[in-house]
Amino acid sequence: MAHDLTLEFLIPATPTQVMKLLTDAKLIRAWSGGEGKVGKKVGGEFEMFDAWVAGKVLKISDNELAYTWKTTDWAEDVKPSEVYYKLLADKEGTKVLLTHNGLPNDEEMESHKEGWAEHFFGPMEEYILVTRTTI
Repeated sequence: MAHDLTLEFLIPATPTQVMKLLTDAKLIRAWSGGEGKVGKKVGGEFEMFDAWVAGKVLKISDNELAYTWKTTDWAEDVKPSEVYYKLLADKEGTKVLLTHNGLPNDEEMESHKEGWAEHFFGPMEEYILVTRTTI
């Protein structure tokens, strides 16, 4: 059985700004509170939340980003999952279409479903609204 998620978030920023929030190490730290990096080329290193999750960049463009995703909580023999973002301009900002494929089990799928909102896009939106800084 596939353990895949498809989620949608609306972020009050332009697609260019959202891509910066997803890929710029200083901005990742600012909104997430942890260290992170996204290599800006296919095969580049990916890490978030002080290396709790790591992987490799699979795709990067102006409005798409994809990377493998494996947390330190998963057993060593668990295959990395894959995260895909598609950014679409919307009158209220950017619609982020998120697909997270290949999660190891139902428990991780449910945990990540909540985690994307609570630990990723929620803090990102709060950062944008509170700081009102130019990204």
